[in-house]
Amino acid sequence: MEKLTIPKKSIYRISIYLRCLGRLIENEIETVSSTALAKAAGVKPAQLRKDIAHFGQFGTRGLGYSVKDLYSEIKSAMGGSNYHRVILVGVGNLGSALLRYQGFMREGYQVVSSFDAVPQAVITKGLPVPVLAVDQMEPYIRENQIKIAILCVPREQAQEVTNELVAAGITGILNFSSSVLIAPDHVTISCVDLALELENLSYFVS
Repeated sequence: MEKLTIPKKSIYRISIYLRCLGRLIENEIETVSSTALAKAAGVKPAQLRKDIAHFGQFGTRGLGYSVKDLYSEIKSAMGGSNYHRVILVGVGNLGSALLRYQGFMREGYQVVSSFDAVPQAVITKGLPVPVLAVDQMEPYIRENQIKIAILCVPREQAQEVTNELVAAGITGILNFSSSVLIAPDHVTISCVDLALELENLSYFVS
């Protein structure tokens, strides 16, 4: 199947729709209206219908969407039906917490290994994957054909590590380093700046 070209903001919302549809499946709900699904996702019904239209025509007027069919079609089109192996770089407090997070596996992602500049200093008790030295990172990525990495290194090291990841074949990076990274066009970087998110949130808090 040819990969669809979908705006990044739509992809973010579609991921939320998938979570909502997944919860409906867990609760054995068979159909859902665009209004109800939009409300659960926190968007307007017109926006939801526009986003879903990227994948084709779904739903029946007066009946709504088949939850299972819509979930399966969108999941497959976005590549979510595949199993993804992920590595994590930077096993500090945040990195260790992410390694212990169980939610990745439920969505088809498994962190298979982690890397740190000083692996012997990492407290590995309770960690589900090994912590390897960074000089083992590039051969590991190539040998195991890893495409996605989670980056939790200090911001002053982030670009250098990103260059190494890209050179090894990584094409998707989830960046927790709070640093703006530069990468080739074929590499997708999603940034998670927790301090920035709190700053944005504080604007709406009286």
